[in-house]
Amino acid sequence: MKQTTFIVLAAALALAAGIGARHLHSNSLQTSQTPLPEFNLPDLAGQSHSIREWQGKILVINFWATWCTPCLKEIPELIELQKTYADKNLTVIGIAIDDPDEVKQFIATNPINYPILLTKEDGVLLTRKLGNQVDAIPFTAIVDQQGQIIYQHPGGVTKQELLDVITPLLK
Repeated sequence: MKQTTFIVLAAALALAAGIGARHLHSNSLQTSQTPLPEFNLPDLAGQSHSIREWQGKILVINFWATWCTPCLKEIPELIELQKTYADKNLTVIGIAIDDPDEVKQFIATNPINYPILLTKEDGVLLTRKLGNQVDAIPFTAIVDQQGQIIYQHPGGVTKQELLDVITPLLK
């Protein structure tokens, strides 16, 4: 019961933050370049991964949760991005701020073609390090090939919004 109440409260706060972010910010937030901080997170199998494993690639880092409706709406578009642009040096990385068992259940019925890393409450702190000033999820950051965060977006984002940022990097 406590866990359900916590999840519902967290979902409501995330939704409110996402809606607030949408109103406070333009549809996309271009940022000055900021270095991507070093961090390590486990995958679904429990193996730790450094973000530096993907150094030199264009990264679309997407923070999400299984209980977050806007997050789930983005996943098919992120899958399509990964499928279309993986051979062009782009990698989508999903970071689930969620219970590992819930994420494993979700992935079992909804296969995802990009790496999924796991975190819990401290994932919100990580989003802040990547520029999430309103603690919203979903939260997406784009990192260029030089390891600079060049785009930050709290709340839901569309494939076209991502392509507007990514396309110049692909050339």
